[in-house]
Amino acid sequence: MDQPTVGILHPGSMGAAVAACAATNAAAVLWCEAGRSAASAKRAVQFGLVPVGTLRELLDRSDMVISLCPPAAAEELARDVAGHRFAGVYVEANAISPERVQRIAVLLGPDATVVDGGVVGSPPVRGKTPTLYLSGPAAATAQIDALFAGTAVRTTTLSTEIGKASALKLSYASFQKTSRVLVALAVGMAREHGVDQELIEVASRRTDSYLAEPGYVAKTAARAWRWGPELEEAADALAAAGLPPEMLRAAASTLARWHDVKDDSELTLSDALDRLAQP
Repeated sequence: MDQPTVGILHPGSMGAAVAACAATNAAAVLWCEAGRSAASAKRAVQFGLVPVGTLRELLDRSDMVISLCPPAAAEELARDVAGHRFAGVYVEANAISPERVQRIAVLLGPDATVVDGGVVGSPPVRGKTPTLYLSGPAAATAQIDALFAGTAVRTTTLSTEIGKASALKLSYASFQKTSRVLVALAVGMAREHGVDQELIEVASRRTDSYLAEPGYVAKTAARAWRWGPELEEAADALAAAGLPPEMLRAAASTLARWHDVKDDSELTLSDALDRLAQP
């Protein structure tokens, strides 16, 4: 497919930046203004996305749709798309369990061609180069490879089997995000006993220890509204595999204590730990 028209659902911090990369090899990248926030509109303008008034218009004009939204909304969004009988390539790139992406593939079929995707890494801005892992029909994954060729989004195809990309994403997220939560708990406990600086000193003697980066706790708190649902999805995936999900559910419960500091870039480590200590 030469120069496809691409629709992005929706332009959050990751979605807008990924969409901007897609624009390099697309005829246009569309986003739907209906029901979106002022922040979404600002990002869309910043990244040069083309506004349309309705979801139907976006779907009618798009050859490919990329879904990047909070995990809890992924299935409902796919159901809305299915209601319009979208017949292009649907890239389900949210951090959801393999079982959910398989349900979405059934929901959208046989009209659409569903590709399972998982983004590992930070949004592709300021030199960051995340990888979009893909699994699904070979012809469709080849189109996505071409869409992001030469951009800051790297693509890697894992398999033709739906669910593989989501499994990889959640496997990585299970460790990476839970580790950040454990840092907050460890530093919080040490601070309670006045030994937090000593803890950091101990941790800094080891290489690649998150405990040596306590400043990241504030960023974890600001992202908790997204990370919590993602860990719930990962817990579902563990349970489906016969593995214990309790640790990830507990981590999600911990993250919920930061629900009221969504995307707060001014939050300090002390503020984040104070909020974590509140019942």
